[in-house]
Amino acid sequence: MVKVFIPETLEGALRIRTLHETLIINGGTDVMVKYRCWNGMPPNFSMDVLHIGNLAELKRIEIVEGKLMIGAAVTLSELLEHPLVPDYIKLPIRQMASPAIRNMGTLAGNLCNASSSGDSLPMLYALEAEATLASMHGTRKLPVAQFITFAKQTLLQPDELVTEIMIPLSDFPIVYYRKVGGRKVNAISKASFYAVAIKKAGVIEDVRIAFGSVAPTAVRDRACEEILIRTSEAELDAKIETLRTRYGELFAPLNDTRSTADYRRRVSLQLLEDFIGRGLAK
Repeated sequence: MVKVFIPETLEGALRIRTLHETLIINGGTDVMVKYRCWNGMPPNFSMDVLHIGNLAELKRIEIVEGKLMIGAAVTLSELLEHPLVPDYIKLPIRQMASPAIRNMGTLAGNLCNASSSGDSLPMLYALEAEATLASMHGTRKLPVAQFITFAKQTLLQPDELVTEIMIPLSDFPIVYYRKVGGRKVNAISKASFYAVAIKKAGVIEDVRIAFGSVAPTAVRDRACEEILIRTSEAELDAKIETLRTRYGELFAPLNDTRSTADYRRRVSLQLLEDFIGRGLAK
């Protein structure tokens, strides 16, 4: 019989992770879908369940040393309502699922699910977010881009929990996000694109670009971004074809029930071109 553990403290949760093989439930919006049974039957969990969504230690939103600290149990709705969270972080979250799911789902859960179509992942990659992993032996921090190793695969160990996500804060006057799906909200993305940039006196000083749903993990490439840095508005058009070619070589989209690989590739490159031609040129 499957046991359900509901600890009252983070220390208790970590002790359970040490002693038992457990499936973690935070908001449960991904886990309950993965293990659902039809005809109203209870979910078919493969191991004992550890619920961490009630832990006060994981409910904090703070700014620490220039980074936004988001506790693993903070819901998406709480993020959208919090005054410390900048709009460029809220932007993709507004289009995630439905209000009911945002009331339960978490950024940490979206990260740990590690789906190639995860709505928050391009934003987390572009903003160079870090995940804090804790166990009874201590904590470690990993860049999100290292934490996710492949679709649905992460470096989380059996005795660890993701306790927080840290996002370095900056002032990005240029923000661009597009999600392409069967409908505007409450849909799994066919493709997604997130970018931020800083431009002064018409010259690009910093730019971050990330794609979702075009490879086993989100795609971000600093070498491609460097092509745009120190570029003036007048020089942007000359860079588009080079970037289309280089990013296209990084893509490895899939054919599935939601879309074709060719469509994902074409629309993602069109979003890149739109960002360069409209987002950076304005």
